[in-house]
Amino acid sequence: MAERGGPLEAAPLPAEVRESLAELELELSEGDITQKGYEKKRAKLLARYVPLVPGVNLSLPAENKIPGPSQTTAVPKQKSRPTTSRDERFRSDVHTEAVQAALAKYKERKMPMPSKRRSVLAHSSVGAYTPPDTSSASEDEGSLRRPGRLASTPLQSHPSVEPWLDRVIQGSSTSSSASSTSSHLGARPAAAPSTAAATALAGLVAHTHIGVPVNSRVSSKIQQLLNTLKRPKRPPLKEFFVDDFEELLEVQQPDPNQPKPEGDQMVVLKGEPLSVGAPWPPSLLAALQHWGTTQPKAPCLTALDTAGKAICTLTYGKLWSRSLKLAYTLLNKLTSKNEPLLKPGDRVALVFPNSDPVMFMVAFYGCLLAELVPVPIEVPLTRKDAGSQQVGFLLGSCGVTLALTTDACQKGLPKAQTGEVAAFKGWPPLAWLVIDGKHLVKPPKDWHPVALDAGTGTAYIEYKTSKEGSTVGITVSHASLLAHCRALTQACGYSEAETLTNVLDFKRDAGLWHGVLTSVMNRMHVVSIPYALMKVNPLSWIQKVCSYKAQAALVKSRDMHWSLLAQRGQRDVSLSSLRMLIVADGANPWSISSCDAFLNVFQSRGLRPEVICPCASSSEALTVAIRRPPDLGGPPARKAVLSMSGLSYGVIRVDTEEKLSVLTVQDVGQVMPGASVCVVKVEGTPYLCKTDEVGEICVDSSATGTAYYGLLGITKTAFETVPITAGGVPVSDRPFTRTGLLGFIGPDSLVFVVGKLDGLMVVGVRRHNADDVVATALAVEPMKFVYRGRIAVFSVTVLHDDRIVLVAEQRPDASEEDSFQWMSRVLQAIDSIHQVGVYCLALVPANTLPKAPLGGIHISETKQRFLEGTLHPCNVLMCPHTCVTNLPKPRQKQPEVGPASMIVGNLVAGKRIAQASGRELSHLEDSDQARKFLFLADVLQWRAHTTPDHPLFLLLNAKGTVTSTATCVQLHKRAERVAAALMEKGRLRVGDHVALVYPPGVDLIAAFYGCLYCGCVPVTVRPPHPQNLGTTLPTVRMIVEVSKSACVLTTQAITRLLRSKEAAAAMDIRTWPTILDTDDMPKKKVASIFRPPSPDVLAYLDFSVSTTGILAGVKMSHAATSALCRSIKLQCELYPSRQIAICLDPYCGLGFALWCLCSVYSGHQSVLVPPLELESNVSLWLSAVSQYKARVTFCSYSVMEMCTKGLGAQTAVLRMKGVNLSCVRTCMVVAEERPRVALTQSFSKLFKDLGLPARAVSTTFGCRVNVAICLQGTAGPDPTTVYVDMRALRHDRVRLVERGSPHSLPLMESGKILPGVKVIIAHTETKGPLGDSHLGEIWVSSPHNATGYYTVYGEEALHADHFSARLSFGDSQTIWARTGYLGFLRRTELTDASGEPHDALYVVGSLDETLELRGMRYHPIDIETSVIRAHRSIAECAVFTWTNLLVVVVELDGLEQDALDLVALVTNVVLEEHYLVVGVVVLVDPGVIPINSRGEKQRMHLRDGFLADQLDPIYVAYNM
Repeated sequence: MAERGGPLEAAPLPAEVRESLAELELELSEGDITQKGYEKKRAKLLARYVPLVPGVNLSLPAENKIPGPSQTTAVPKQKSRPTTSRDERFRSDVHTEAVQAALAKYKERKMPMPSKRRSVLAHSSVGAYTPPDTSSASEDEGSLRRPGRLASTPLQSHPSVEPWLDRVIQGSSTSSSASSTSSHLGARPAAAPSTAAATALAGLVAHTHIGVPVNSRVSSKIQQLLNTLKRPKRPPLKEFFVDDFEELLEVQQPDPNQPKPEGDQMVVLKGEPLSVGAPWPPSLLAALQHWGTTQPKAPCLTALDTAGKAICTLTYGKLWSRSLKLAYTLLNKLTSKNEPLLKPGDRVALVFPNSDPVMFMVAFYGCLLAELVPVPIEVPLTRKDAGSQQVGFLLGSCGVTLALTTDACQKGLPKAQTGEVAAFKGWPPLAWLVIDGKHLVKPPKDWHPVALDAGTGTAYIEYKTSKEGSTVGITVSHASLLAHCRALTQACGYSEAETLTNVLDFKRDAGLWHGVLTSVMNRMHVVSIPYALMKVNPLSWIQKVCSYKAQAALVKSRDMHWSLLAQRGQRDVSLSSLRMLIVADGANPWSISSCDAFLNVFQSRGLRPEVICPCASSSEALTVAIRRPPDLGGPPARKAVLSMSGLSYGVIRVDTEEKLSVLTVQDVGQVMPGASVCVVKVEGTPYLCKTDEVGEICVDSSATGTAYYGLLGITKTAFETVPITAGGVPVSDRPFTRTGLLGFIGPDSLVFVVGKLDGLMVVGVRRHNADDVVATALAVEPMKFVYRGRIAVFSVTVLHDDRIVLVAEQRPDASEEDSFQWMSRVLQAIDSIHQVGVYCLALVPANTLPKAPLGGIHISETKQRFLEGTLHPCNVLMCPHTCVTNLPKPRQKQPEVGPASMIVGNLVAGKRIAQASGRELSHLEDSDQARKFLFLADVLQWRAHTTPDHPLFLLLNAKGTVTSTATCVQLHKRAERVAAALMEKGRLRVGDHVALVYPPGVDLIAAFYGCLYCGCVPVTVRPPHPQNLGTTLPTVRMIVEVSKSACVLTTQAITRLLRSKEAAAAMDIRTWPTILDTDDMPKKKVASIFRPPSPDVLAYLDFSVSTTGILAGVKMSHAATSALCRSIKLQCELYPSRQIAICLDPYCGLGFALWCLCSVYSGHQSVLVPPLELESNVSLWLSAVSQYKARVTFCSYSVMEMCTKGLGAQTAVLRMKGVNLSCVRTCMVVAEERPRVALTQSFSKLFKDLGLPARAVSTTFGCRVNVAICLQGTAGPDPTTVYVDMRALRHDRVRLVERGSPHSLPLMESGKILPGVKVIIAHTETKGPLGDSHLGEIWVSSPHNATGYYTVYGEEALHADHFSARLSFGDSQTIWARTGYLGFLRRTELTDASGEPHDALYVVGSLDETLELRGMRYHPIDIETSVIRAHRSIAECAVFTWTNLLVVVVELDGLEQDALDLVALVTNVVLEEHYLVVGVVVLVDPGVIPINSRGEKQRMHLRDGFLADQLDPIYVAYNM
């Protein structure tokens, strides 16, 4: 940049050329002109002066100018110019150029763009265009956060200057070459900014999953994401802190090379004394009385309307008389129950709009005269304003009961139906008093106000909103008020009858101090310019300065910026009357660019450079410092160019290396008269800082606030700080007030402010200022993309550290590509300039961020919405892989302890080996009956013979009516017919396999026994769904093929379906084996019923699709079948006289056994309720249970969930219909998973009203190798629940904790172990036995274990050990079946039916399902539970991994445009609770996650669908 800025200075350009250049710069910054157009016009303007600029090609774009070799050597140092002149290129914008240079260094990294469903792109409409009225920074800052060209006026080298500041000063003059280092040809290329990728993703390999096309769009994006994440990582961190034993979170250690402060300890800086000689009035009210009676005609305040016309000028006489009237009315005319409503010292709310300063002033002084304490607040516009609830809290805590307002304002307030002003959320009940003249009473002649001296009491309370959104009231005493007015008068040199134009809010801060209080003390005339007028005409304040010949003006930097945008073509204004232009947000580090730009344009219209006076103030300390013009004895203005990296460590340094990340700040003048200032450490004990260290500025003065009203604790820390020296000695016997401003003291005792404590974000060990990050983001493409520069930056705490969140409003016309490109460039810029990662970048539609009272962004409310998921972004980019560097180290698997040592260890520790068994079968009943009942076909014949008319089955339809029944003899006869048809029509041989494709019903049962009668092996198959043939038919086809079925038995309707055109579209229908329909078979008997030669012969095949998507069929022998029925009969006490209700699918597992086998074995009557019927009548199952008074009933989780969701609000209706569940002894959920405690509990609670006993609900557990391991049954103790530490589970350990402790997970016992079943817990790898309460694989031994997998290709060897495993140590004789489930056994205090101590089995989850991430074992359900809890509109969730990335699929139960709120919430919750970084978040419609008949999620099907791009997601977010 020197090559541009430097030589141009040699010949000063004429004023009009400078002005035109300035306008061009502005046009470019606002996006009103393209870069090309800008260069063209600029070249044209400078054409005459080009000979003066050697070696510069003006047509090159600014970023890419490459100076000739002659210039690459050293940049000549500019001469220090006198303070008056400023840089021609007022906005050469060091920062923007630094950002652009930083971006140029990044080669365009390809980042995967999120994919979005089109309909989501419909933006919410943006209101009609209004001029820039909005800010990008904290609550009340102006919209100007324009990073400026900041190095124009070097500080003069001063003998008294500390050596470090000398470096700053010298650096400042050369810093104009900010971006040149990166573009010099010979310069050292800067090291690529490092960006942390998560350690876990180091050696990512993309392996394809079988059966998934890897070239699909999704997986290529994931590949892209993986490549992006392989970027260089930040150095690993060494130390850890222990997070509750289990997992070690890293603690960031200070970098040994970080800059440390080297200066001496600072000394307290004292301001000039308050002048004693001046005849000060004894109090502000005395001054008012004096002017009101001696100069009644003198103008005090002029109010303007939105057209800029003066609507009212209040004179001092009027102010005095009206205030008196109000004081008299307040004290004497307001009563409640004949007592005066107000006593002296009571607090009163002042509710006046920004456009009515006159009434506000009357109200304020009226309250002071009546010895009441005014509490000015904003006018509430709606019942739900941002931050309104906190204001209500303030009013409540101040005990406010009365609010003063104007007639017009009162009419505009939201009203309740009664016509009264509505009660606002969180507000105390208020009486509203309108104070327009006609409502006030004239005081009698002899009445005089008491309070005309400056008492010690509170004068007024000013509200302040903190970083977290809470609103506090700061009390200012009468003495402070007076002292502050005197100090301001002295510092600003105010004198009688001067005119001041005020653009600021007159209710608080500098607007109140200068425009309402100090002005009255000096009989000044204030021209108050309302915010509404500034919106319509940003030049209005300059025109008023000109027309009223004002000596002083009070503005913010945004007002200067707006007037620059609007000043084109205004040639007739003159600012020569101004002697002070007070910039009230001069402490905002970015205000300097506005000041420079403003001076550059208006110097030609009479504005003198020394007139611009930035000041620093805070609500607690009032005015902290203000720059004084030279005629009031102020030293020359200074600037400092500071290294952003140094600042992040709290140290003041010049950026000597790259000059990319610099912050240029201007001084905010000297300390106030009568005050002392020092800078103390931000955290911990308030030690004084060193001279080159940034700290919090503290003030000791008689003119500061005194307390936070009613909050003693925080008052002490803020208003009674005692700074101490390094030796521990207090620097003063008087307490200091903390200002909340971060800064340092520079040369000439000038104060410099570099940020606010409220905007501070501590990431790792470094501190970043929100305003600085906003400026960097704005500099990426100023105004082209972000709507009116509205950007909010704040930090949220995730995993013990602050994470930076950036939210911007995007222009209505921005495209997806624009927004994504902007986001990735912002990430790079912030990473380059601040060396910090952004955790989340969100874009919202224009005009949707909550606004602060004067149009700024309400930061705390924005943060609140972000955390609650109500921000509704239209684009979001999360970067957890990059930012989260304090994850625990991936767990290293330790060499396992051998099984023998394990046993010895358990013995030494006094722990028993974890094994348990159900009751012994031999003791329970005569083995004679068991022998007789070995074959179910025999049992059915025996029952048909002995109790022919005993009903076994009742099938209900959706209306609850019985559609078919079967007695023993009916079932026997139907079975015979089926057997005959199979032998004659099907010509089947003994041992052939037959597929039974039936809807749930008696036909299915008859077909099953028909197969047994003729020696065939039945395979039950769920029929295809007619509306969904494409997906359901292939599964049917697959089972028929894999089971090698020789024949398909089914109904007529299904036969037609299998041969239909639609079926032909899904598969080749000619390949079906013989299809027999059993609807109208001839009544035939079989010659002889087949009797198997031995009980070990195969009885039936049980096929089911596991949750991991594997189709597994198991072989059940006749012995196992009868043993299963016998165990269930004993456990549930089933006899012919019993009735049980079954609402399960009859195709596999325990559901099949209960539906088809048990009734025949035990003789009880089964009421069959097909779960499908519940879709049209949810209460069907419960009504049936009640109607048939079933003691025992079985259902699945999906049925329970349907009842809980569908009948939640209808229990009263059901009670009216006579549904009564008090008959139920046990209601068992048939499942092959960890019990869903929350669901069973809510079911119990919900139907308690219908008489369901609290202890009735329990769960069962079975799996492929043994379909029924646990069943609660009717006897035995209630199921117990324990709480385990979820983090210990990840390490395969069980740690029992108290209920409600953090990370606790409730586990419910899965029912009682069945008679004849033995269970042991074995180590997953060493296969040794484990001790009590140790997590391992559940192994089971029982007579009803399946005998093996049935597979086509004879891969039995693969799974041989599933059915015939032996322990590697200890009892190595018993043959066990491995269930593939993790769990543990725990001995409880309870005793079981036989009087033995009861051992409870807890199932944790399927081994196949677990996710191995970061060396730990996660159960998907735990992550899913956390995610579902994250937001109310998450209906369901499923997780899986793909190439080491965790993918979270979320079903959105809400509006599509709110979908993106969930991305951050999901990422946060998984990080916080599971220490995992989510790689991809997929938002889908409800019902997309596939669920099987047992209600289990089919995560692998979902994964395949995702990778093949078949989910039609609403949004896919790829986290960086």
